[in-house]
Amino acid sequence: MKYVIDISEYDSSKGFRFEWEDNFHISTKVDDKGAITIAANPDGLISLARHLLVLAQTNIPKGYHFHLDSSNSLEVGSYELIIERE
Repeated sequence: MKYVIDISEYDSSKGFRFEWEDNFHISTKVDDKGAITIAANPDGLISLARHLLVLAQTNIPKGYHFHLDSSNSLEVGSYELIIERE
């Protein structure tokens, strides 16, 4: 199977633009040993892949990041997830 994912070119005047698949579901949890689990359906995984590819663009500055939490895109009860470009 081959996926083709279109990503928007980052524009610093507009900031990071989230593009989600229609039926995405993503959750996060941390176990008692500190292991982090990100669980997602196929639409959630494609959406995360798209966000990571946008963040990988060469014109995104070091330290740029985005936050996902249960008030913003993650399932209720999920731990906050911050993804940052080095």
